[in-house]
Amino acid sequence: MKLLRARSGAAGGERNGRPGGGRGSRTGERVGFNANPLLAVKLPAWRSKALLFALFCAFLMLVGRSVYLQSGMSPGLQQRGDARYSRTLDVPATRGKVTDRNGVVLAASVPARAIWAIPEDVDATPAQVAQLARMLDLPAAELKRRLANDDRSFVYLRRQVEPAVADAIAKMKLAGIHSTREFKRFYPEGAAAAHVVGFTNVEDRGQEGIELANERMLAGRTGSRRVIKDNLGRVVEDNWLREPFDGRDLSLAIDNRIQYVAMTALRQSIEQHNAKAGAAVVLDVHTGEVLALANWPSFDPNVRNDQRRARWNLDTLRNRAITDIFEPGSTLKPFSVAAAMDAGLARPEQRVNTAPGRIVVGGRSINDTHPHDMLTVEQIVAKSSNVGTVKLTIDMPAERLWSAYAGVGFGQAPAAHELGFSGAVAGRLRPYKAWRPVEQATIAYGYGVSVSLLQLARAYTAFARDGDVVPVSLLKLDAPPASVQVFKPETARAMRKMLEMAVSDEGTAPQARIAGYRVAGKTGTARKLKDGQYVNAYVGSFAGFAPVSDPRIVVAVMIDEPGGGRYYGGDVAAPVFAQIAAGALRTLQVAPDGPAAPSPRIVAQVREGM
Repeated sequence: MKLLRARSGAAGGERNGRPGGGRGSRTGERVGFNANPLLAVKLPAWRSKALLFALFCAFLMLVGRSVYLQSGMSPGLQQRGDARYSRTLDVPATRGKVTDRNGVVLAASVPARAIWAIPEDVDATPAQVAQLARMLDLPAAELKRRLANDDRSFVYLRRQVEPAVADAIAKMKLAGIHSTREFKRFYPEGAAAAHVVGFTNVEDRGQEGIELANERMLAGRTGSRRVIKDNLGRVVEDNWLREPFDGRDLSLAIDNRIQYVAMTALRQSIEQHNAKAGAAVVLDVHTGEVLALANWPSFDPNVRNDQRRARWNLDTLRNRAITDIFEPGSTLKPFSVAAAMDAGLARPEQRVNTAPGRIVVGGRSINDTHPHDMLTVEQIVAKSSNVGTVKLTIDMPAERLWSAYAGVGFGQAPAAHELGFSGAVAGRLRPYKAWRPVEQATIAYGYGVSVSLLQLARAYTAFARDGDVVPVSLLKLDAPPASVQVFKPETARAMRKMLEMAVSDEGTAPQARIAGYRVAGKTGTARKLKDGQYVNAYVGSFAGFAPVSDPRIVVAVMIDEPGGGRYYGGDVAAPVFAQIAAGALRTLQVAPDGPAAPSPRIVAQVREGM
């Protein structure tokens, strides 16, 4: 029994003698864990304090760095962060519509998309890039160049893309390729009204015509919104910075139906006579509103391809009716004769000897194309006699003739706020104090003075009205504007009779007549001035109005450099007047006031004086 107890004690001592045991191996006393000799080593107190201080400093540095980054003290980092996850996108306003006087749309904005990319985020295979290039109608090399631009965090790939194409691109789910809603301009009438309406650029800003002249009214105000995305490209925040403000609609004085008639007739004449260009203007006699303004050659404002637009040239884009000037020739004779009548120097029935068809003024010979003998003042206008016109005006004070020309608007640009269009020219009318006798003589029959076709059309409203004129306007008016008296009412009425004679068989423009309506007007044929010299190139013109009994419209036509040996205004411009005036009168439902058919005796070749 004693032996067993001794062994048992020895075994227990061995168990308890392990480090951390309850008793020593020899004495059997219990020993605590903290009595381990390794734990009895004393460390210097400053080391723990130093460690704690270092940790505290590190924490302060982290706090300081965080404050530094968050407080905007590092704008470069914030900009890089914003560039990667934040975008400020312009939200275009809907541009106002442009309509004709009857509400027919001439220009409207239709939905489109802008396709853009973040080059550093784009992840696409070569096949996908090639497919994207085809869908955007871009050369593959150009698309790759744009996507390889690492210096830019945003790049447009294509503007004003059709929504269907944009949707197809979205289905490709290409990383880094995005689209934004925008608008593009659509012009339903195409080339017919191009010079009036104009066009916009890819930013939807007006570049020509009414689109440019009324940019602020039509454009409205662009909005913007801020978009924030996470690292997976998902939108996590979308805030409006400024909502867009849509533009206002604009109603023009143009009548789309008359505009089409004018463009068609003008184009046919230019092609028939192989002319360089031409223009036509139709005015409302009562209000001065421009019912039609056509130019040829023209252009299609719906063309959006930059390469095709680059082929447009100045001749195509020029609004000749407003921006080009020419010497009008005989179309100015009625104003000279009217000035002489107002001054008491001429009467309609007064006879003037024009034989032998030639007169010398200041050493220069002035001739009639066809010599005449005794002519009444009415016949001088009807037969377009240069000699007769000079004899009536040569003794008139130069100031009197100049005042008549200036009174109807020659030498003065139409006011932009009245016309509703910028770029209209003033023409050329020299001060009367500088006129020599020979200059006064040539100015009397239309040389030495230059006008635009719009100015010529407006001037003829003085005869269509009772000697007064009103401002012209491309915008639809709510009420007729105030007029300015230029000639006496009885003078204007006498001139209407003379101008009606000019389109009779004995006049220079029988081809201007219209079945069912009485017509009045005057032809013009003038050499062109190039490099200070008159050359064998001509401008044929005609200006007139209808119906004579109660004039409603004024129509002016200009054909520039007609070919084929026919260049007189009676041949190339008068027939265009007849087509346009007939269409306009029927469109406006003006009651006929003349014979059902013109006289069968219409001269095939009508020669007139310059």
